[in-house]
Amino acid sequence: MTALVNDVAEIDLGDSDRVERVAAALRSNKIETIIVDTGEEARSAVLAMIPEGSEVHSGKSKTLEDVGLFSELFESGRYDAIRPRMFALDRATQGREIRKLAIVPDFIVGSVAAVTEAGALVAASGTGGQLGSYAAGAGRVILVVGSQKITPDLDAALRRINDVVFPYEDAQVMARMGVHTILAKVLIIYGEWTAGRTTVVLVREPVGI
Repeated sequence: MTALVNDVAEIDLGDSDRVERVAAALRSNKIETIIVDTGEEARSAVLAMIPEGSEVHSGKSKTLEDVGLFSELFESGRYDAIRPRMFALDRATQGREIRKLAIVPDFIVGSVAAVTEAGALVAASGTGGQLGSYAAGAGRVILVVGSQKITPDLDAALRRINDVVFPYEDAQVMARMGVHTILAKVLIIYGEWTAGRTTVVLVREPVGI
């Protein structure tokens, strides 16, 4: 198995050929891919794809926070944000309504834990809340992915989840809720049946974890 690069400083961010190869692999699997240089450019690219007033959902995402999308989509009032609607419902008595809102939005915006050089997108979750939307539920899927998340293969992608992503998420959940998280579900997206459903915004600079 190929050794995983954990430290962003070890990654050659000037390796434009590698980014281009990943983008070509994604496109060959019917996943539209846009390459940008910075998080700010990623933010502009995503907003250009979502008409104002559209129904939009996302799980909590450091990537979206880093590029300024989380607050824009869910706090600006310019979009029909699902998160506030979900949190207004009672989980004990309105679980079905919450599940339906979360899984079948018109747009879901998020990220993944890794993308392989062959163009497989790998997402991990404790609850799986966003994975159903990524796989099939959402009308459109937009994923912002920093180049530090590129891995040689699936083995390295899974090690990245265990060694880099999970410790960060666990610390965040512990700080916020006082409990440890779990790594319960992993989704591998090899491609799309219908071209245009999923778009990856691949960012040359590191964004997110």
